[in-house]
Amino acid sequence: MIQCTSQRRLQVPVRIQAVEVRTLETGDVGGVVGLQRSCFPHPFPASLLWTAEDIGRHLEVFPEGQFVALEDGRVVGSASSLIVLEEAWQRHGDWESTTGGRLFTAHDPAGSTLFGADISVHPDFRARGIGRALYEARFDLVRRLGLTRFGTACRLPDWREWSVANKNSDKVLYARAVAKGRTKDRTMTPLLRYGLSFVKVVEGHMDDEESGDAAAVLEWRP
Repeated sequence: MIQCTSQRRLQVPVRIQAVEVRTLETGDVGGVVGLQRSCFPHPFPASLLWTAEDIGRHLEVFPEGQFVALEDGRVVGSASSLIVLEEAWQRHGDWESTTGGRLFTAHDPAGSTLFGADISVHPDFRARGIGRALYEARFDLVRRLGLTRFGTACRLPDWREWSVANKNSDKVLYARAVAKGRTKDRTMTPLLRYGLSFVKVVEGHMDDEESGDAAAVLEWRP
């Protein structure tokens, strides 16, 4: 069972398959760092994976927005978030400019949007509701803080295979096809099932060979 609990009163009490979802604590940092390579294997650049310094900084900047999923104390999922200003959200820039980089220097409590900078679920624990529970924790935080939306820019890891099969490298066409259910993407499709809506594609979002460096901008509103 997934149980969502927190000393900060996370408002999403659910239990599925003995996995607990709660806000990140200092003792979880090593587990989150260790989870990264399992979730983002080559060719995803190792230089873009979180370090202990990064995660520690996220805890300092915005502890309420950082979540983990644990089974028997082992970190099997994590989600990193920050609040960004409305103009930053509307600009839909690259990952670096939107978040302020790995240390989340763009975090602003006066902002309108809870931005999902990263979510990771260990491959052995997928299809068990962990990703959905982490997103529900984020949605609950949007409601509690009275924010306008949850927003994110997700990878498009199946774009390359689709582009070869269809002899078409248009990422917007691909993302729209995923949004309409005409094809599936292992990252974008689950997020649509969680209730997020497709907004647009951002080129040059980050160094990501599988996605052609692009990302699909998605949002959820309470």
